[in-house]
Amino acid sequence: MWNLQYDQIGRTFVQQYYAYFDDPIQRAELSIFYQEDKSLMTFEGEGIFGRKKIMEKIQSLTFRKIAHSITSVDTQPMLDGGILINVLGQLKTDDDPPRTFHEIFVLKSLGDIFYVEHDIFRLSLHHLTQ
Repeated sequence: MWNLQYDQIGRTFVQQYYAYFDDPIQRAELSIFYQEDKSLMTFEGEGIFGRKKIMEKIQSLTFRKIAHSITSVDTQPMLDGGILINVLGQLKTDDDPPRTFHEIFVLKSLGDIFYVEHDIFRLSLHHLTQ
């Protein structure tokens, strides 16, 4: 059964997620979105399972400042009530130039709340050889 509010839920999640991520004081609050025994993240090709390990990865990132600028958010309802979210944007860390990124989330329901079951993050870097 599809969740008819999938688009509103997905867009609200994206807004909250990146607001927490971009604020160094609130970044640890990202843990509320993940479950210890159900969440899987792929970060630049590295698979990470569980809330604790995901948060260790996020906290290990070496930048001091980060700002996500969202270009687009696409959402789709899933037949099991989950929500698929595709985010395209740019992020700026410290004094580095902005870089394009893609992030895909699958939200699943736990009663009245949603958690991130899948999270795939990738910078859009192209290493082409000729």
